[in-house]
Amino acid sequence: MNPRLPYLREKTAKLTSSPGVYIMRRKDSSIIYIGKAKNLHNRVSSYFRENPDHTPKVAAMVSNVYDYDFIVTDSEFEALLLECSLIKQHKPKYNILLKDDKGYHYIRISDEEYPRITNEKNTKQSGRYLGPYTSGAITKEAVNEANRVFMLPTCRRRFPQDIGKGRPCLNYHIKQCMGVCRGRISAEDYRKTVDEAVEFIRSGSAQSVERMEADMNKAAEELDFEKAAILRDRINAIRKASEKQKIINSGVESADVVGIAEYPDGLYISVLMYREDRLFDKAVFELPLPDGNEDILGSFMLQFYYKKPDIPKTIIIDHMPVDSELLVEMLEAQAKRKVKLHVPQKGRQLELLRLAKNNSAEYAAIKNDRTGREVIALEQLAQSLGLPKPPRYIEAYDISNLSSESMVAGMVVFEDGRPLKKAYKRFTIKEQELQNDYGSMREVLKRRLTHILTGEGDEYFTRTPDLILLDGGKGHVNTIAPLLKELGLDIPLFGMVKDDKHRTRAIATGGREIQINELRQVFDLVTRIQDEVHRYSVSFMHSRHKKKTYSSELLKVRGIGEKKAAKLFMKYKTIANLRRATPEELAVTAGVGNDVAEELWRVIQEM
Repeated sequence: MNPRLPYLREKTAKLTSSPGVYIMRRKDSSIIYIGKAKNLHNRVSSYFRENPDHTPKVAAMVSNVYDYDFIVTDSEFEALLLECSLIKQHKPKYNILLKDDKGYHYIRISDEEYPRITNEKNTKQSGRYLGPYTSGAITKEAVNEANRVFMLPTCRRRFPQDIGKGRPCLNYHIKQCMGVCRGRISAEDYRKTVDEAVEFIRSGSAQSVERMEADMNKAAEELDFEKAAILRDRINAIRKASEKQKIINSGVESADVVGIAEYPDGLYISVLMYREDRLFDKAVFELPLPDGNEDILGSFMLQFYYKKPDIPKTIIIDHMPVDSELLVEMLEAQAKRKVKLHVPQKGRQLELLRLAKNNSAEYAAIKNDRTGREVIALEQLAQSLGLPKPPRYIEAYDISNLSSESMVAGMVVFEDGRPLKKAYKRFTIKEQELQNDYGSMREVLKRRLTHILTGEGDEYFTRTPDLILLDGGKGHVNTIAPLLKELGLDIPLFGMVKDDKHRTRAIATGGREIQINELRQVFDLVTRIQDEVHRYSVSFMHSRHKKKTYSSELLKVRGIGEKKAAKLFMKYKTIANLRRATPEELAVTAGVGNDVAEELWRVIQEM
């Protein structure tokens, strides 16, 4: 507990109710948190009240506060701008900070007689520059496509010094270079081509394609078929690049698409920037997981766009941030025009939002040694089931039996979308004398969940799952839901429903079914879980049934009862191990004489 709380409460009691910014400081006066408030008194008081209900992050921050400053503003909007400015300036520990570990990238057009277009990490060399760009991959891709489409040289020869010296390189022969080294292209024509390539990089060349088509038709009419063929190949190359990389015809003239993927270690946010109907740039950020009801999207957008010179007309997001009105006011003040925040429900913009989310998921996957499909599957599963966050630790249960014999259950665990086999558990049904799937499922879940309450068992048996899935429909869910309530456990519970061909069809709640067929990643994940828990429980049932069959054979030997047969199977586990045991070893294990052991050995060899 912070010993300064009485002083801080006394100070806050006199604080104004005006809007403004508050600045939390340590004893050495270093700033650890900066926030804005519509009402300074109410907001700051919430940190220092006597019975706080803080999230762990806020509690840690409050414990380090020695004193605070505040700045009164005329409006909440002014407080917002001041907060953004101070956060960028001081980078406090407990604020969400954008840490993009990449430097900026540029596209350079050299100032030579025959200019080259290259990807650069700085602007130290002479020439013209496009940028800066945050994504090195986008910059490199744009340069490579421009050089390939317009057949510009990328070799180390210097022009005009090396014109006519040596034979053309391979790029010329495979039609990826116009062959400046042959000396048949004037510097003027070459520079005109470079200008067209620069326009292609800047605008996606949607307009230049029309101009090139007109030039191609004109060249053909003038019987300049070589020039017409070059223009034809160039137009085809541009269209091919467009199809592959969405360089033109993206469907949005000026928009940023913000996609978020959540993973256990943090949030990953991709911003795809479209300008003049093409993908212009991309930025990826890694942020800490939200603490409680923290508005990560709003905080991110405020920092990302504050004083950003290039504000798009539309920002496509998956939900509206808390301070959306203030955010729009800031964006419009910077852009000096209307700016729209849009949450798409269908169409091309929803596809672009999914693309941005996929980019974030792939980045998260690389950081966490997972695939993008696994990250997306857990995100979509959480959205489908209405969970607050992706379920990292999933337990699934299935009952398996042969009539009233060999009644068992299997529990499988999936962590981060993959099987965690060392956490699997097997259960024998003890309380049900007759076949009863609902009763068996309740017995198994009660035995398992009790370990969470008592803390008895291994690290997996005492761990609370993020999600429980039952191999069954509404009936199974309605059987286990009251048990969870009875035990005081708040764990999301759903059933996995199969069709008449034993294939996954839907996810069941207590009263309805949630269709997942159209969500491919979710469907694949749930199918894998359902198939795995079914395989695991059935294999256990078969193994127990075999043991019972073998045990009945052992009982035919006079002097061997159920307890002695059980001792033998506990010792040797499998029939193969039993067959390798000598009569003397069997006698010791079962506690019988030599004559009984000899007879027992003969029966085992015939099993």
